Amino acid sequence: MGRELSIAGAWLFEPPVFPDARGAFCAPFQAGPFREALGFDLPVAQVNSSVSARGVLRGLHYADTPPGQAKYLYCSRGSVLDVVVDLRVGSPTFGAWETAELDGESLRAVYLAEGLGHAFMALADDSVVTYLCSTPYTPSAEHGIDPLDADLALPWPSGIDPVLSGKDAAAPGFAQARDDGLLPDWEACRAWYATRFAGRTDR
Repeated sequence: MGRELSIAGAWLFEPPVFPDARGAFCAPFQAGPFREALGFDLPVAQVNSSVSARGVLRGLHYADTPPGQAKYLYCSRGSVLDVVVDLRVGSPTFGAWETAELDGESLRAVYLAEGLGHAFMALADDSVVTYLCSTPYTPSAEHGIDPLDADLALPWPSGIDPVLSGKDAAAPGFAQARDDGLLPDWEACRAWYATRFAGRTDR
C-alpha cells in the first residue's frame, strides 16, 4: 500500500478503492498500513482542508524542525500535482524533488516527514485536498520558498497560469533561504525522527 520515494521521509500510498453501482468507497488513511510501512504511528493534531480553482499553486511550505510538521494528504475531489522538496541542509538528496498526481478517483496519498517542503497545483476547478498534520499550525514556525524559483525548477505543468497568494509570491528563493540559514538541518531532523522509536525494543 505504501512505498518510499527517492527522498527519505517521502512516501506514496495507494489505498484500495471499492467501486460498485452506488459509487465507490475508500479509506485514504489507515493507521495499520501506515505503521507497517513506516514503523511508527502518525500523530494527528490538526486536519486541514483546502478547495482550489484550477491553477492555484499552494506552497512551497515547510516548518521549523524540531518539531516541524509531518503531513499526510490526499485529494478527494478534482486533481492536483503534488510536489515534495528536500529542504534539509546536508541531506544526500538536498534540493531534489518528487511529484505525484493526486485525484479524487485513485485517492493516492502522500506522506512527508518534518523538514521536507510541500507544494501543489490544482489541475481542475474545485480540487479538494485534505491534510492530516502532526502538529498544530504555528505561524511563527511556518516558512515558505518561492515555488516558481528557477533554482528549484519544479515541474509545474505548462499551459496553466499559476495563481499564488501574496505571501507565497513574496517568499524568498531557494538559494536565499539556504544562505540566510532558514532551512532545516538534516542532522537535527534525523535526531527528531529517532524520537519516534524511543523506548521501543523491536527496532
